Amino acid sequence: MKVTMRTLLWALGACLSLWPILVFAQSSDLAHDLEACKNGRENYDRSKLTQSESAEVAVAEHARAVSNCRNRLESCDPSKLTGPEATALAVADHQRNVSDCKEGIGSCDRSKLTQSEVRDSSVGERQRNFSDCRDGRETCDSSELTPTEAGALAIAEHKRNYTACLNGYGYCDRSRLTPFEAGAIPPERHTIPR
Repeated sequence: MKVTMRTLLWALGACLSLWPILVFAQSSDLAHDLEACKNGRENYDRSKLTQSESAEVAVAEHARAVSNCRNRLESCDPSKLTGPEATALAVADHQRNVSDCKEGIGSCDRSKLTQSEVRDSSVGERQRNFSDCRDGRETCDSSELTPTEAGALAIAEHKRNYTACLNGYGYCDRSRLTPFEAGAIPPERHTIPR
């Protein structure tokens, strides 16, 4: 087979013109590996990373470990946290528990509260219960009310009944009205049966 100079130059030119494509493809693979490493995916070749890229990956992995613990994910590994991060996480978890107990939401663990926090939590529970009773909610536990709260609740219920009778909406129990209140109800207002 006879190779001419022209064919040789043409082949060399073709190789040189394709060189950037090959380099770009390789750098694209490296960029893909770097992103895969940073995002914690399994399918990457860490050996292809430069020292600075390995450092970037380590920072990303650490940030992910902190985030996993902060968000209470099962993948949390507390051993990957620094001392100050572990302390900050413990403080944040404690504050979240205190808030859950005070607000009556989430997973309150009263055994992890200080005595002062237990008192504050109890005050919050009492206030929520009184509010529930005052608003006529099913979650009301009237047996937990203090005599003062029970008296305030009776006044609120009486006002609600009087307003219902006066305006003609809701359930009106005329037997619970004072003579003066009963006299103020227009005759066209009828008691709405329960």
